[in-house]
Amino acid sequence: MIRPLARRAVLAGLATGLGAAGARAQTRPAPAPAPAGLQPLDINSASREELMTLDGIGEVRAEAIIRARPFKAKTELVERRLIPEALYERIADRVIARPPPAPARPAPAAPAPAPPRRG
Repeated sequence: MIRPLARRAVLAGLATGLGAAGARAQTRPAPAPAPAGLQPLDINSASREELMTLDGIGEVRAEAIIRARPFKAKTELVERRLIPEALYERIADRVIARPPPAPARPAPAAPAPAPPRRG
């Protein structure tokens, strides 16, 4: 026979476990991982055709992404309203936003020679 305290502990554990399962059932499923062997696509350098290989990205959205470059983070696709959040969740694991290369800085010019002093 189970003692009353032990019985309460067992019932509480079951209730907690069932509550956690119910909470898990209500959350959104995780996005599908990128197929093995595929490298994430850099939204700062991908061509229109490469962008169009992403699920839900057609010609119009690919052109909009290219016009909106550069991106500091891939989440800017949603923040700038280029794609809806539901679409972002489907492709987020397949895209990255590498910072664009810094422009080459010219070497500092040598100071001009001072004019000769007349004296």
